[in-house]
Amino acid sequence: MENIADKKRAIFESTLVLIKEKGFHGTPMSQIAKNAGVAAGTIYHHFDSKETLILELYTYIRDKMLEAMLQLDNEAMDYKDRFFNFWISHCHFYVKNPNALFFMEQFVNSPYSNRDPLQENERFQNTFRDLIKAGVETGLLKPIDHLILSALIHGTIVNVAKMHLCQRVVIGEAELQQIVEVIWDGMHQQPNGAATS
Repeated sequence: MENIADKKRAIFESTLVLIKEKGFHGTPMSQIAKNAGVAAGTIYHHFDSKETLILELYTYIRDKMLEAMLQLDNEAMDYKDRFFNFWISHCHFYVKNPNALFFMEQFVNSPYSNRDPLQENERFQNTFRDLIKAGVETGLLKPIDHLILSALIHGTIVNVAKMHLCQRVVIGEAELQQIVEVIWDGMHQQPNGAATS
């Protein structure tokens, strides 16, 4: 008997493909079920509505992003190394999962984002927030609201991944290191309070 988790994963992957092709409004539940290889009625055993499916898919992607980030993370590491690893692993995730990148961009610009399921215990949000807040609180990052710093960091990740996927420029590991170094230089604060020169 097929595992329930496997069926949900198949539905999620089917949804990602179809949303990239047809957008949120052009992707009916029946088509998602067909592409996932499940019966039309079966999909409603897992998700009571398309909205529920979209919101759960959003959380699923965020969890996958966190898994990718945590593979290289260790709280005992130097903060700068953790910052670099987070940025690079996050960028790698989007490059390896372009459908997820497209979905996330569509989601944040859709009415679904107003019903964002993020809670105080949402793992990705908390991990990302805690990393940035730790940098600010220890004086390693400039004393700017962590939400602003998070937006700047995530914005560069998304744009670099898109540039790579569109093949506008060649972005290898050396280029990723150069890019994140520039970002770090802009956000890092020297012990005397002066910005990195």
